[in-house]
Formats: sequence, structure tokens, C-alpha cells
Amino acid sequence: MAQVMVTRPAVRTGARLRRAGRAEAFIVPVVLLALWETASRAGLVQAYLLPPPSAVVAYLASALLSGELVTHVAVSVMRVLAGFSAGVALALPAAVAVGLSPRAERLLDPTLQAIRGIPSLAWVPLLLLWMGIDEAPKVTLIAIGAFFPFYLNLVAGIHGIDRKLVEVGRVQGLSQLQIIRHILLPGALPSALTGLRAGMNMAWLFLVAAELIAGTRGLGFLLTDGRELSRADIVLGAILLLALLGKFFDGILKVLENRLLRWRDSLKEAKADA
Repeated sequence: MAQVMVTRPAVRTGARLRRAGRAEAFIVPVVLLALWETASRAGLVQAYLLPPPSAVVAYLASALLSGELVTHVAVSVMRVLAGFSAGVALALPAAVAVGLSPRAERLLDPTLQAIRGIPSLAWVPLLLLWMGIDEAPKVTLIAIGAFFPFYLNLVAGIHGIDRKLVEVGRVQGLSQLQIIRHILLPGALPSALTGLRAGMNMAWLFLVAAELIAGTRGLGFLLTDGRELSRADIVLGAILLLALLGKFFDGILKVLENRLLRWRDSLKEAKADA
């Protein structure tokens, strides 16, 4: 009983510290928004070039009430999820093959590294020629963006696994598939989860380029529409939504990472507990 009475205050204190730590993340954005609003209201910047945050929020609220904003956000989210899933699904076997086989690495990796250096916008005209202007080229471009971060991190994770673990698995009579399943993939899991977060981030970056492909819906389309209408509030609203959505999905993957890697005793976990 005494132990419980000692432990509960410690738990409550830890919870308060975690809440305070989360609150600290809002300090810089709130200060920047306040300075931005003040500068705009004081006329230090021209409102048509940099409208105050209140004007951006007013546009987002009106677009939300009209249903227009929900449509654009839903379309962009579906494209990102489809392209991200396709990119990861293609990168997984490629990374396992390159990570396990020196021959596969010699055959595939140089070509993939060359393709990785192609800018996102350079793919647009080619995808238009190949696939037309429907959803296929947009999802394909996002998949290209998500492919390489996951591929590179998973290959690095597999290469970093202790060779002795693989040898022990072979001595125990494990098949190649069992070695992949029970040794390589769990051992490379931290790198794979980092690759997932980086791939999701890249998917959102490639989304804007994807929605320039004759798009009529989506946040990338809002950016273009705001530019053509000289509406900085639309452009800033779309940028704000891209930032919030990117942070939201990264947060989901971060929670997944923390749950799957709870067993780690690393400096990051020590900082989180402090």
C-alpha cells in the first residue's frame, strides 16, 4: 500500500511534466502568429501580399462552411495515402533484395540512385504523356516520392544488422524467408519506421507537384488558384493546411514508432522520461 501511495504522486508529476512539455511546442508558433498579426495590422507589410492570420482563418472558415475545403482536403489526403502505400509496397521488396544480395545491389542500386536524383517536376510531363490527366499520374508521382526514403532507410537498417545473428539463424536451420521475417525485418525495424516517416513527409512534398498535373481539386490546386486570383489568403491557407496535415500524419507514425520500439533503452527514451 505504501508503495502505491509513493508511486501515484510520481505518476501525476510525470503526467504534468509531459503536458507542460507538449505545451512548450506551441510557444514559437503563437509568438510568430502574434508578430505576424501585429505587423499586418500596423501596416508594416502590405495586406494583399501578407494578410494577417485572422484573414487567413476567416477564409478557411468560410471555405469550410461551404464544403469546398472538406473536398480539397479529402482529395489530397486520399492521394497521399494511395501514393504513400504504393511507394512503400514497392520499396519493401526492392530494399530487402538489395540489403540481402550483393548481386541485387550491383544490379538495382545504381539505377535507383540515379532515378532518385530526378527532380519531382521533371516527372510531370512524362507522366502526363504516359497516363493522361486523371488520378494515375498524381498517385504515381507521390509514390515515387515516398519510395526512396523508405528504400534507403530499410537498406541501411538491413546492412547494419549484426552478421552473427544471421549466421546463428542459418545454424538453427532457418530458411531464407524465416531469416528475413524473424531476424532481418525486426532488426531493421527502427530504420524502417524512420523511413516511413520520411516517406510520408516526402509524399506531402510531392503532392503539390502532383496536383499541378491538370488538377481541379486538392490543396495543390488551391495554391495555384490563389496565385491566379492574387489571393494571398488562399495561398497561405493552403500552406497552413499542408503543414498541419503533414504534422498530423507524422504524429500518427511517431506514435506507432514509439509503441513498436518501446523496448529500446536509448538517449531519446531517456529524454522523453526526463
